[in-house]
Amino acid sequence: MASNGVVMSAAEVRRAIVRVAHEIVEQNGGCDNLMLVGMRTRGVPLAHRISEAIREFEGESVGVGALDIGLYRDDLPARGTEVHIQPSEIPDDIADKRVVLVDDVLYTGRSIRAALDALIDYGRPERIQLAVLVDRGHRELPIRPDFVGKNVATARSDDVLVQLEETDDVDQVLVTERRD
Repeated sequence: MASNGVVMSAAEVRRAIVRVAHEIVEQNGGCDNLMLVGMRTRGVPLAHRISEAIREFEGESVGVGALDIGLYRDDLPARGTEVHIQPSEIPDDIADKRVVLVDDVLYTGRSIRAALDALIDYGRPERIQLAVLVDRGHRELPIRPDFVGKNVATARSDDVLVQLEETDDVDQVLVTERRD
């Protein structure tokens, strides 16, 4: 299990994003017909960073969208009025595109299931792949990522906190004990 503290520094986050960007391009045979869709909140800046990395080494732009899964979650009754909905912004038609869904942490798989439902409401992509910065295990659904920045072994009682410059003024990943 991961010990409490920083498990990815700013440099490690940067390297992971660049590596994932290379893997996406390689596995998809280039950038044609490719779109990145970040899950709100931290998946969106990660998708933009991956797109920028691809532009730097391929010289091609890959479109980036933002997806809010708030209304698709399976825990809505438990959340009550705590649900904060932000607009989804899908810039192009996703029909027949290869879409890479981007999120910060993969845990039980329930958020990804909700994201798949939300994404399908926008059309029928040729393929959907999943890229995550951190895979912490403990899946409750049969979902696995295609691209992973780092696998981090955690206890269910741990919290994994991804902090990004765009949202938190720092790039790092922390593992802490959950305080309920």
